[in-house]
Amino acid sequence: MAKTAVARERLFALRETIAKLEGKPVPGLAAAEQEALGEGGFRKKTKRSPRFSFHIPALDEALDGGLPLDGLTEVRTPMLRDAAASSGFALALAAVLQRQDEEEAHGPGPILWIADKVAAMEAGIPYAVGLKDFGLRPERFFYASPRKLEDALWLAETAIESGVFSATILEVRGNPKSFGLTESRRLHLRTKASGRPLFLLRQAGEEEASSACFRLLSETVPAQARPLPDGLMLGGSIGNPVFRLTLEKSRNPAPLSFLLEWNPHDRRFFPIHQSADSRFPGELAAHSGAQLPASSDRPDSTQEMGSLLAFGRAS
Repeated sequence: MAKTAVARERLFALRETIAKLEGKPVPGLAAAEQEALGEGGFRKKTKRSPRFSFHIPALDEALDGGLPLDGLTEVRTPMLRDAAASSGFALALAAVLQRQDEEEAHGPGPILWIADKVAAMEAGIPYAVGLKDFGLRPERFFYASPRKLEDALWLAETAIESGVFSATILEVRGNPKSFGLTESRRLHLRTKASGRPLFLLRQAGEEEASSACFRLLSETVPAQARPLPDGLMLGGSIGNPVFRLTLEKSRNPAPLSFLLEWNPHDRRFFPIHQSADSRFPGELAAHSGAQLPASSDRPDSTQEMGSLLAFGRAS
């Protein structure tokens, strides 16, 4: 019976699609139009979901106003050794949301990180001092490492339904069979109901179908030079982290790429432009050698082909 109902639903949807393309009215389309219109014939205004704005016009426009705060957002890395790229970006988002809750509510909201054990062995676990330098409140940061993926999914759903956390971060390694389109759909519906965001970190995973509103590929980029108050650049220091974000899933027909620098003091992202060489003027490499021009008539140049052999014949 269930298969018959699914087949009937697909048939009705296909008929409505064909009728819409041909410009013919069908009961399904008429009912949807009547639901969208009010009693007076005016179209109802749908409530727009809250968004996380980067305050970068090009990026916010590509994200239809920003990342949804009541939906699922996926951040992917191609290899496990690049886990810090997605983790750092997700923690930066959590820091901004935690500060917003601190300004709007009585105190900063907690952050929940549900980690994968293998990814933690490769990239490490959050460090309290590092979290504070990154812009987070360590005393309001919770870290969990379940043994099984099923336990991690249950914990994520429970955390989202509680509505207590400013942001929930779920870390998944690769593309496990037990976490597919059905599981991501259930998590997305939980976020819609609670109005709290969920950031899915897919470490060393491939692109696959999911219910995430957006999927971002996060990659690391060399940090920029640190500017001083007088306008000069400070050499020999560690600059703010930079992320290369590529929109893999969105309404845009082609992937878009952006370079964002995270400022933990201001808790804001700033757009940057990648230069050809990130080193300071006159700065040499750690093991620099003499810069000599290539010789034009080298003795080891390729000889012309001939009948001479390198070794004598055996017979």
